[in-house]
Amino acid sequence: MTDDASQNLQSSSVKRATREMYLPPERKIVAGGGTPHIVAKEFSIYYGEFEAVKKVSADILSKYVTAIIGPSGCGKSTFLRSINRMNDLIPSCHTTGALLFDGEDVYGKFTDEVLLRKKVGMVFQKPNPFPKSIFDNIAYGPRLHGVNDKKKLMEIVERSLRKAALWDEVCDRLDKNALGLSGGQQQRLCVARTLAVEPEVLLLDEPTSALDPKATAKIEDLIQELRGSYTIMIVTHNMQQASRVSDYTMFFYEGVLVEHAPTAQLFINPKDSMTEDYITGRFS
Repeated sequence: MTDDASQNLQSSSVKRATREMYLPPERKIVAGGGTPHIVAKEFSIYYGEFEAVKKVSADILSKYVTAIIGPSGCGKSTFLRSINRMNDLIPSCHTTGALLFDGEDVYGKFTDEVLLRKKVGMVFQKPNPFPKSIFDNIAYGPRLHGVNDKKKLMEIVERSLRKAALWDEVCDRLDKNALGLSGGQQQRLCVARTLAVEPEVLLLDEPTSALDPKATAKIEDLIQELRGSYTIMIVTHNMQQASRVSDYTMFFYEGVLVEHAPTAQLFINPKDSMTEDYITGRFS
């Protein structure tokens, strides 16, 4: 074997070892097939004339966790927010192509945005509890959708807080202002508030970037608890986090979906050299 060939083999082994470091043993299994829940077909998003997301085609499978990674400004959050039409709040934003949710066009003229956002809930980068009691934060959505019976609301509040692994911490102070909770508790409260209206999809836009490591671990544990019950999509800059929590990973670069694959495959054996360069830290 020549020196060059030996160096190339050694370099390849080092890269593979680097990628495998991200995957805990139980996550090194390639995810199986599933039913598409969200389907993008040549889907582009524009801010004015600027094409922020470029002709993305992908199937997001039902009841799996999909992570979205890539450098800052590559279109990750823009794509995520398009799924429940949060980008509609930006006047210059418009789309081309198709984005389907349960086979229906998200941007169709007959789409009910309120119903869409009930089915596709979202948790943002920074916790944003309402300046109300813990109880009223969780009950807000159900009340908005016509639930007013106090017993029913209490059942929803308890169920949602339990799903968000927060009930035991707040059950004796539901009447207290939610702004008095810690940052990690506030973020789990926001998850519970989203779950209270029984969504099918949970969108998480960098949900732990403002949290300390302990609170981050609780959010990741929560994602593991919710997997299999919801279709979950999470935007993250943390590749270790993506590998820990996701079944599938999408890698975006400059608005282009470079690669979309089972997480184990994408981290250990990416098909695109740009994916490998990003994962191994050649650029960020």
